[in-house]
Amino acid sequence: MKFYFITAIFVFFLGMLSPICAQNTLKKITGKVMEATNKQPIEYATIALIQNTTSTPITGTISDSNGHFAIETNATDFYIEVSFMGYASQLIKELQLNKTKIDLGVITLSEDLNALGEVLIRAEKSQTEFKLDKRVFIVGSDISSTGASSLEVLNSVPSVNVSIEGEISLRGSQGVQILINGKPSVLASADGNALGTITADMIERIEVITNPSAKYNASGTAGIINIVIKSSEKRGLNGSASLNAGVPNSNSFGLSLNKRTEKFNLFTQLGFGKRTFKTKRKSINKDFVNDSTITNNERSTFNEKFGSVLLGTDFHINERNVLTLSGTYAFEIEDQLAKSYFDKVYDETTLTDSWLRQDNTEATNPKIRYELQYKKDFKRHEDQDLLFSALGNSFAKDQKSIYTNTSSFGDEPNSLQETRTDYKLEDFTFKLDYTHPFLEKYTLETGSQYDINNVSNDFEVRDFINDAWISNPDLTNVFNFDQKVFALYSTMAYEDAIWGLKLGLRLENTNLTTELKTTNELNEKSYANFFPSVHTSYNINENFSLQLGYSKRINRPGLRQLNPFNNIRNNYSISRGNPDLQPEYTDSYELTSIHKLEKASLNFSLYNRYTTDVVENIINFENSVSTSQPENIGTNNTVGFEFNSKYTFAKWFTLTSDFNINYFNRKGEFDTQTFDFKGNRWTTSLTSKFKLPQEFDLELSGNYNSKFASVQGEISENFFADMGLRKKILKGKFIMSLSVRDVFATRVDEQMVSQPTYYTSNRSQRGRFVVFGVSYAFGKGEAMEFSGQR
Repeated sequence: MKFYFITAIFVFFLGMLSPICAQNTLKKITGKVMEATNKQPIEYATIALIQNTTSTPITGTISDSNGHFAIETNATDFYIEVSFMGYASQLIKELQLNKTKIDLGVITLSEDLNALGEVLIRAEKSQTEFKLDKRVFIVGSDISSTGASSLEVLNSVPSVNVSIEGEISLRGSQGVQILINGKPSVLASADGNALGTITADMIERIEVITNPSAKYNASGTAGIINIVIKSSEKRGLNGSASLNAGVPNSNSFGLSLNKRTEKFNLFTQLGFGKRTFKTKRKSINKDFVNDSTITNNERSTFNEKFGSVLLGTDFHINERNVLTLSGTYAFEIEDQLAKSYFDKVYDETTLTDSWLRQDNTEATNPKIRYELQYKKDFKRHEDQDLLFSALGNSFAKDQKSIYTNTSSFGDEPNSLQETRTDYKLEDFTFKLDYTHPFLEKYTLETGSQYDINNVSNDFEVRDFINDAWISNPDLTNVFNFDQKVFALYSTMAYEDAIWGLKLGLRLENTNLTTELKTTNELNEKSYANFFPSVHTSYNINENFSLQLGYSKRINRPGLRQLNPFNNIRNNYSISRGNPDLQPEYTDSYELTSIHKLEKASLNFSLYNRYTTDVVENIINFENSVSTSQPENIGTNNTVGFEFNSKYTFAKWFTLTSDFNINYFNRKGEFDTQTFDFKGNRWTTSLTSKFKLPQEFDLELSGNYNSKFASVQGEISENFFADMGLRKKILKGKFIMSLSVRDVFATRVDEQMVSQPTYYTSNRSQRGRFVVFGVSYAFGKGEAMEFSGQR
């Protein structure tokens, strides 16, 4: 690359030094350079004027970002050579030199496979480095030169799997936080395919963190993936447009664009569509005291229309200062129709009542997200930096539901009910991070974070009585939720080529206020906690490493767990929150061995998690009505083993597997009842990927979750399989894809509670989803599907 760049500069300056006062007529030569295959412009192509008799350069220039060029010359005996790295040169010898203007039109260059192969042989290979608390995947030119997208690069990282639909999982879990250059970003949002606008050769490295240190939020997460972008990479215009259609109804259109210039990186995304979700539910309530059983079979159809737009820019103030501004607006329109058929049976043989309960719900949901971020790099050290970020998020829901009870048999009365929900949420996060390396092997990290979460939920239930709507005071209230978390952290690390140690401490102070405004019930909590972390690693050799980590985590109860409003869709199966709920605390220990083989990566982990104030849903059963409410129930001690691997049998076949088994010991008491029990659960998944002839990619995956004991009953086993097929055209510029979720319609969620006086069962199923999509890429990246996920 340096050779071609120096050549371009040489011929350019040669042209600058050519005689200005020549006696011959000045000629202006123009044209445009494009790729022969996909008709994309070539930037930095070299256009040289060569003298016929001596074959020496006379003058020259390079093409701009649109492939255009222009040269002025007095020469009379020359030909033109157009060249670019990896492409066969074009010689233009037939020129009408008696003209003052010569338009060469469009000059197309074809790839020179032999020359490209020579470049790749000398190219830097991708590699994985083991750090103290993370693994770092360095993106070499063996991947970046393929024109792959960031999602395909992620698929090459050990422990990371990306499905054909773009879903990212880490060690088999999808609860992954994606960061761009160490910070949250709308580009990393799961709502669309903005990551698809980042191409492989924009990426410097990818960092995988499975047990986060004190630098990160103490609230639980399955792990962190940080994508570090090259600060000097300027790739012009990249983007893609996608169109999806599916059964049940899943139609969407997405457009993503990313324009990189000397000072700016401009990105935008537009998406809109319509989706349908159909669900089957079945619940059984058996009352052994009254010898009665109530069965409910529900069929619901949820329709959603949505639209969203994202705008943002990275402004490179200079080579060491970057300012990011971005914003997203989305709007959703929802409607739902649910029909629930109830039967009440006495003595398991006698039908006493049958009735139909219908639910008609309509809602609108506007969403706004915005961010301001500033990053400063220091000349003293390449890893020394200062980062400030401010993110805001607002969401509103205006929802109305009408419930109609129609009796078909027995004494169950006809009734009419309606609910109104006015919901508003605002989140703000302010973050300041500073990293300071010193004495070659030491690094200090320090910073702070302030999170604000405000929610207001105005909920009303009205009954139609005597031809009038009457508000139900027992089910109507305004619930306000106000939570503020302020954090300070510091970490100190020592790391050499073989061994390293990282110590961290995080302080988080939480202020939480919940209020039931109508009944004037106020609940205030304030608590401060220290969250230490310790990480160490030992590299036995370049292919085998050990990592040991400890961190203390917190799981704060969310709005749904705190909000005491009843769910009245099913009056015999009610769920509500608990304003008195306390947070869970977990001590997490993990020992991991990482093996790199020629064609495989293997990870073995032993872990222990000890959790106090465990939150469990406790059911209270009375008069055939089950009411579920979360409570803090004792402790949970979990010991587990995890194995995940990625094995490349051949260039056309890769197999990824995840296996996790744990044994838990539960101890606790609530309301004079003891909840001591032991059990185990295990999960496994297997994903096979095939590169078939004619640019076809096939992906098959299977997932199994075992049954396991819960506080009052058990959770049933769960199995499902997914499939994806993708066809690339024009070297990935055009993609057709077909995905099938839950191929055999076996994914069923079921939980049962069995007690001496009652039995309950709740079962739900979504069924099979089939989606066909087409997408086309702009620029030099690869087309990516717009998933249109919720």
